[in-house]
Amino acid sequence: MQYIPSGVYFARAKIKDNGRGVVKRASLETDVFTTAKLRLPDKIKKIRNPKVAVGTFADGRLQFERQTNSDYTLAELSKVYRLRCVTSILKSWSGLDDLNVDSIKEQDVRDWAQRYAKKFAPNFFNNSLNVLRQIFALAGLSREANHAFKIKRLGIQPKTLELPTTDEFEKMLPLIESSGAAQAKDCADLVRFLSFTGCRVSEMKQALWRDVNWQSNEIIVHCAKRRRTSNAALTRTVPMIPALRQLLEKLRLEQQPQPDDRICKLSECQGALTRACRLVGCSRLTHHSLRHLFATRCVESGFDIPTVARWLGHSDGGMLALKIYGHLRREHSQNMAAKVTFGVAP
Repeated sequence: MQYIPSGVYFARAKIKDNGRGVVKRASLETDVFTTAKLRLPDKIKKIRNPKVAVGTFADGRLQFERQTNSDYTLAELSKVYRLRCVTSILKSWSGLDDLNVDSIKEQDVRDWAQRYAKKFAPNFFNNSLNVLRQIFALAGLSREANHAFKIKRLGIQPKTLELPTTDEFEKMLPLIESSGAAQAKDCADLVRFLSFTGCRVSEMKQALWRDVNWQSNEIIVHCAKRRRTSNAALTRTVPMIPALRQLLEKLRLEQQPQPDDRICKLSECQGALTRACRLVGCSRLTHHSLRHLFATRCVESGFDIPTVARWLGHSDGGMLALKIYGHLRREHSQNMAAKVTFGVAP
């Protein structure tokens, strides 16, 4: 547009302001049409993307912490984890809180990333990088000016499952029961329950006797790892494998429990489990390893991945289970390889 009295050209653009369409004008500072035409694209860009006031890293950090603490969709452990990333970033970058984010150069971010990647595991590095990106954005940086987006995430190698063989697992249980500890038998029963159900520890703690359906040979598991915004069911039904039914029948006979009593008396048995692994000579197991053991045994027994995924409480149709359990243990792999023939007599 040209203002006739002075002959000066103006850029005119329609933008959204509080949800409404608003027309904005800005001078191109020239009365020469060809010059105005050259300046127009940059001026339109400035009108539509006005420069935002940029603050210090502390400004963005405080806003990030407030948003995290007030986010009702996040689990408490997720909030703690994100705030731990913030604390770790501040410890690894001296004086960061006082810096204006627009004064931080790309090389500064790359130097931080190099130091941080040497100190922390790839998964924690990636999560911290994501937190850094968000804080820079909250402090006023656009994506183009946010140098944290120029840092690549690290690749995460899948963990190799080091689980006991069938013989090693059978030797572990008597060792746990005969350890001499006051609750040695309860520890062994806890190991059996986790191994025979695939429950997470938090799910095991919620397992009550009223959740056992003897008639349909099933047990109801209260799902623990579930997003608050998810429409997924609060519980899942897992069929009782013969070993689990035998365990529960033995415990019911010994305890004579009430419906609202917990199935497992203990909440953890890591010490007894670690000792048994050392005596047997297998890799150290955690409570979560027993969940992997259950899934692996199911896959090796011929159950399809989607079925095992449902028993584990995965809601992705088996994608995660396929990634974790798609490659079976060496023991099972060798047994299967021995069955492959080409019609040639040995």
